[in-house]
Amino acid sequence: MAKQIKHSVAPIYLAGAVWLIFALFFSLSQLWDYVLCGAVSLGVLIAGRAVFPDKTYEVPDLKPKEPEKPKTTGNPELDALGKERDRAVSEMRRLNDAIEDPKISRQIDHLEEVTRKIIDLVVAEPKKLPQIRKFMSYYLPTTLKILNSYDRMGSAGVDGENITATKQKIEAMMDTIVKAYDKQLDALYGEEALDISTDITVMEQMLQQEGLSGSDGKDGITLEL
Repeated sequence: MAKQIKHSVAPIYLAGAVWLIFALFFSLSQLWDYVLCGAVSLGVLIAGRAVFPDKTYEVPDLKPKEPEKPKTTGNPELDALGKERDRAVSEMRRLNDAIEDPKISRQIDHLEEVTRKIIDLVVAEPKKLPQIRKFMSYYLPTTLKILNSYDRMGSAGVDGENITATKQKIEAMMDTIVKAYDKQLDALYGEEALDISTDITVMEQMLQQEGLSGSDGKDGITLEL
């Protein structure tokens, strides 16, 4: 904590008031008058400082704000993956704002959401990284390339044969791309789904062995989970 002193201005005003009073009621025509007025004002100034002392405040030390460090996972490959996620999602958002077609816009919204989920899941579970290498190296950048082409052609302001045919192909392809992204996300849960399925099978067998499954039609024990 640093100390800051605030000087009171009251003693200065009082000393100034002495000169004002002398100027109003005395001639101040001789040197002695000025000497006397100065002495009185000095005394008033000293007395005023005793009555109105300076105040000391403690203020927190103002340290320059350190620039915020980028978040890191400690794994350079995962850090790069997170940066690519942010770049791709940002580009999708820009394209979404630029493209006027409502169906394409909805599809881009969906792709943005699924892309974020895919990469976030892999960052949380790095062992799944090999499953999305082709997605990251080909499917995602190619999707952005196709959407950029659609945006440029839509901005051309011309309904020529080449532009119209290409835009129609892209619009048809977008349905396939959306399904592919959904399948890629679903595939990341394949191992977990298999584990759960195995657990359920084993539990069903154990319940039957213990007579707790209720499959024999008798009113038995109800298992509460």
